Amino acid sequence: MTRYDLSPLFRSTVGFDRFARLLDSLPDTVETVQSYPPYNIEADGEDRYRISVAVAGFTDEMLSIEVKEDLLTISGKSPEVEAETTYLHHGIAGRDFVRKFQLDDHVKVTGANLINGLLTIDLVREVPEEKKPRVIEIKKSSPQSLLGKAKKLLEGDPSKAA
Repeated sequence: MTRYDLSPLFRSTVGFDRFARLLDSLPDTVETVQSYPPYNIEADGEDRYRISVAVAGFTDEMLSIEVKEDLLTISGKSPEVEAETTYLHHGIAGRDFVRKFQLDDHVKVTGANLINGLLTIDLVREVPEEKKPRVIEIKKSSPQSLLGKAKKLLEGDPSKAA
């Protein structure tokens, strides 16, 4: 994979070092990208998301979901299969897996369900009030009041000018 020099972008930004680390952690080749188990990422509106992972053959005891520092990790540990089983065709993958998803700031996991071999994880973006855009009021100062204060200063009455 070709690496791009993003230093011109970082010259005019502050606090995006996490973004640079995220880009550096991307896999170098397509072969390193894991394809098992298959999954979907859905957007439901502007601030709601759902990750669906096909985990046929796994029970909820075999699955683990963990969130640490904006990294969602889903892992599955399959039970030991008895050696006596003879398969004529073995097409259902039951191997161990670890699947990781980098979450954006303020995205929280709200729940998880396992129904008919499909693990669904619901997420929502909860932006705190102090992080939401706000309108700043511009106070108007009257030219007359400034002119009046200047005149009072020039006339020698500094106590009324302030």
